[in-house]
Amino acid sequence: MTDLLHMQETAPFDEILIREYLRENPDFFARFPELLTGMRIPHQERGTVSLVERQQSALRQQVQQLEEEITALMTMATRNEQIYMFNNALSMKLLECDGISDLRQILSVELKNQFNFSHVRLISVHDIDSELAHIWQKRLNQGYYFGRLTQAESRRLFGSDVGSVALSRLSKECGQVIFAIATQDPSHFQPDMDHLLLDQIKQLLDHLVPKC
Repeated sequence: MTDLLHMQETAPFDEILIREYLRENPDFFARFPELLTGMRIPHQERGTVSLVERQQSALRQQVQQLEEEITALMTMATRNEQIYMFNNALSMKLLECDGISDLRQILSVELKNQFNFSHVRLISVHDIDSELAHIWQKRLNQGYYFGRLTQAESRRLFGSDVGSVALSRLSKECGQVIFAIATQDPSHFQPDMDHLLLDQIKQLLDHLVPKC
């Protein structure tokens, strides 16, 4: 009984030694191939499987994960290329604008047509407008805001209820101006989404608005 208890107590240490030995000798099973077919490993879905089957299953899962990651990267690259091409075309049109009204019109039409946004606005914040001043201070203290608004905020910015929004402060040279985009989809704009589209348009507006 004492010997059995001693073996149970020292088993974890023995397992660690075995694990380290196998790591340092990856050709071990190549030298003893009969062990591969004899070893059995529990599997949640298929019951007990051989070590070779378990390794093949793990490799298939790794390949599938890599394929999914590559697909996601390709999708992101395609999206970024589309945004880049759109912004290039938009830049050329905005550079030809004659005044702020023309700029607002082209900005709104192009973004709505390309991305199906419901509202696109450039909004000047005045000190006497407490509602806009509150949005400026509360929502845009970091410079950007992605997500949902209260009903009052939505109606003040866009004149109606909206699903989700992307807001950005323009530079100080533009005055207190909010660049605001809205969609009727409540899940479209999320707090953790990237700023690529908004960043590029904001930089262009920072350059153009003071000259209008």
